[in-house]
Amino acid sequence: MVKFGGTSIGDGERIKKAAQSVINEYMKGNKVVVVVSAINKTTDDLVKIIETSVGDSISNKQMAEILSVGEMTSVRIFSATIESLGVKSIYIDPYNENWPILTDNNFVDAHIDIEESIKQSDKLNNIIEQGIIPVISGFLGKSKNGHITTLGRGGSDTTAFFLANILNANQIIIVTDVSGVMTSDPNQIKDVEKLDKISVEEMMDLAISGAKVLHPNALKYKNHLLSAKIIGYESGNLSENGTIITGPVEGDMLSYSTLYPDPITLLSVVGANIIKNVGLLAELAVILAKSNINIFGVSTGQNSITLFVSKKDAFDAHSILHEAIIKNNTLNSLSVGKKIAMLTFVSPGFIETPGIISDITEPLRKNEINIIEISSSQTAITVFVDWNDGEKAYKLIKEVLE
Repeated sequence: MVKFGGTSIGDGERIKKAAQSVINEYMKGNKVVVVVSAINKTTDDLVKIIETSVGDSISNKQMAEILSVGEMTSVRIFSATIESLGVKSIYIDPYNENWPILTDNNFVDAHIDIEESIKQSDKLNNIIEQGIIPVISGFLGKSKNGHITTLGRGGSDTTAFFLANILNANQIIIVTDVSGVMTSDPNQIKDVEKLDKISVEEMMDLAISGAKVLHPNALKYKNHLLSAKIIGYESGNLSENGTIITGPVEGDMLSYSTLYPDPITLLSVVGANIIKNVGLLAELAVILAKSNINIFGVSTGQNSITLFVSKKDAFDAHSILHEAIIKNNTLNSLSVGKKIAMLTFVSPGFIETPGIISDITEPLRKNEINIIEISSSQTAITVFVDWNDGEKAYKLIKEVLE
C-alpha cells in the first residue's frame, strides 16, 4: 500500500516520478495498491472559492461533492500515468462499483462502516489478483444512501491505513514532502535530524500535537502485522529508509483503560505565589528522582504544587521534600493526602469527542463519587478518586466509553 500526499504529486513531473516508483515496485513482483490525495493545495483552493462564492449557504452534501473533485481528478491522472508507462491500472472513486470505503451518512466528517467496507474489499482483492494496479481516491467515502462523503482532514491517510488493514497488506508507505519524521519542525529549527524509528504511540501524540506528516486518525488502523514507514517524494524510490513506525506490540491496543493496582497519594507543597517560582517544579522532581521516587501526576495552582506518588513511597517522599521546604524561603508547608486510586483512559478518538470529560464525570456525580483530581491530554484522561471508590468508578467510566 502506497499513499501519495498532495505535495508529492504537486505537478506533472512529480506525478510521473511517483507513478514510476510504483511501477518499479510492481516489477519486483510486489502487489501494489495506491491511494492519492488531491493535487497540491487543490482542496484548500476549493474551500476558499466556496467561502467567497457560496459562503454559509452551502450544504454539507454540496460541500462533500465539490471537495471530492480534487481526489477524483488526481486519481484519474495518476492511473493514466501508470498506464502510459506500460502497466495496467484502474482508478477507483466513489462512483465506481469497486469502491471500498463505505461510511455513515455524515457528509463532511464521515465515519467508516468497517463491516460493510470489509465485505466490499473482496472486489478490490479481485482486481489486485489480476495484476492490475488500483489507484484509489483518498479522503472520500460513500454513504449508505449512495452519496459522496468525506473523512475530514487527513482523510487520505485514514483511507490508506484502513485499506492496508482490511486488505492484510504487509507494508504501508506514506510519501510526503519530508524524508521522514524529524526531531522538530524543519521550518522552525535548522539543525533537525531524521528519526530512523518512532513508535505508533509517539507518532500519534506527535501528530495530535500538530505535526503534519501524518494524521492521527489513520494510526487507529495500524496493527502489529502492518509495517509502516514515511518517506520523502524527491528520491522517487519507495525502498528508501525514511522513518519506520513501530508497534503496537501484539495484543496491545491504541485505545485502552487501566485501574492502577496500587494506591496513590498526593503531596501538596504550599507557598505564596508559588507559580512564579521559576524552576521549582524541576527542583522538586529532581529531589524525588534521586531517591528513585516516581511522579504519576502533577497539579499546579497559584500557591501550591501537588505531586502524585505511590503510597508506598509517601513516607520517604514526605521526609525528602520537607527538608527542601525548610531550605527554601518561598515555601511554607507540606501535606500528605489519603490513599487514592488512579484510573487512566486512552483513546485517539478523545480529541474529536466534544463533551468527553462531562461524559466521564457525570456517572461519578450520580453515584456520589468525588473526583480528587482529573487531568487530560489530547488522547488520555486520568482520574483520581478515593481508594475505596476506585473499582466502582473504573467500571462506571468503562461502561460510558464502551
